[in-house]
Amino acid sequence: MTTVLDVQRFKEEGRRFAVLTAYDYLSAKILDEAGIPVLLVGDSLGMVMLGYPTTLPVTVDEMIHHAKAVARGAHQALLVGDMPFMSYHASVEQAITTAGRFIQEGGMHAVKLEGGGRVVEITRRLTEMGIPVMGHLGLTPQFVHQMGGFKVQGKSDKQAARILADAKELEQAGAFGIVLEGVPSEVATSVSKALRIPTIGIGAGAGTDGQVLVFHDMLGITTGKAPKFVKRYANLAAEIAGAAQRYIEEVGDGTFPGPEHSYSAGSGSSNGSTAPATQRDEVKYGAG
Repeated sequence: MTTVLDVQRFKEEGRRFAVLTAYDYLSAKILDEAGIPVLLVGDSLGMVMLGYPTTLPVTVDEMIHHAKAVARGAHQALLVGDMPFMSYHASVEQAITTAGRFIQEGGMHAVKLEGGGRVVEITRRLTEMGIPVMGHLGLTPQFVHQMGGFKVQGKSDKQAARILADAKELEQAGAFGIVLEGVPSEVATSVSKALRIPTIGIGAGAGTDGQVLVFHDMLGITTGKAPKFVKRYANLAAEIAGAAQRYIEEVGDGTFPGPEHSYSAGSGSSNGSTAPATQRDEVKYGAG
């Protein structure tokens, strides 16, 4: 099983690693068995799973619901839960309570917080209490209104210096890794070289220690124009639509279900199987 110590060792060994988001049991099971070492239950689920326009409406209860499903499906990956907007902003005490729910109820191994500044002290307190923390700097979606939209951060020398300073402070506070989102490649590379802990890029170029993508983006399930940093390794939206259309046609013309998909009232099976009746007629559901 991958732990926070393993992720830090990846950095020391110069081993680049992949991270993907996961929001449900089945996708977590598939990705875990495929060998993805870190799975992030991101608040991006608000957009790709729940249909919100941003991540801001996502609640703690919604995050915990999905975290529990992911924890049931993955048994080897390091599981990181995104603490959503306003779940750690009011006080350190609120942050501790929320993070505790992610670990105790959600089955996560670590939590992720966005931003620097006051988040540094929260990171320090959580790590002191045994809750591993992943930081998140650059384009932080929970600050989308303050940033004036989903815009690249760190383009000016002042912004770049702030990101580097925040990253060093988070490292000192005990963060085991930091996501760098939507920053120029040069900035991400500079920050990565300055830290002992690993950086995980998304729209930050190739100079980070790891990369993270949204599961649905990577598989081409999301439609429309993808952000520049997204590489679609499949086009499942088209595959799913095509399969659904074939299903409609076969139901309509009576091709489905065929004899091989039907049960027989007699002692023999509909497809000529010689298996015992208890096996032939067993109705099995699930992903196992």
